[in-house]
Amino acid sequence: QVQLVESGGGLVQPGGSLRLSCAASGSIFSRYDVGWYRQAPGKQRELVAAITSGGSTNYADAVKGRFTISRDNARNTAYLQMNSLKPEDTAVYYCNAKFLWRVSWGQGTQVTVSS
Repeated sequence: QVQLVESGGGLVQPGGSLRLSCAASGSIFSRYDVGWYRQAPGKQRELVAAITSGGSTNYADAVKGRFTISRDNARNTAYLQMNSLKPEDTAVYYCNAKFLWRVSWGQGTQVTVSS
């Protein structure tokens, strides 16, 4: 099983940028597919971006061209670079790691986009 800890959230102005980090421990991180999810108040948790163990990426339409998911297996860390942030990006962001039937979630980090 892998343990995940997110960091990097905070308050930013519209148009600003943040980089979220997801630090993993306790397993062979390179085997895991990683996803970034977000959940805003009153809304369902949604997939924002994903990166497979092989490095393939997918993005939600709402963030394409603005967000970039990446991973550094040597550092057991996944990242979400968020640029051109909009108020509608405000949410708690969670990282997820999956290998076969093994699934782990981090505790989440708050991202607030407001002037």
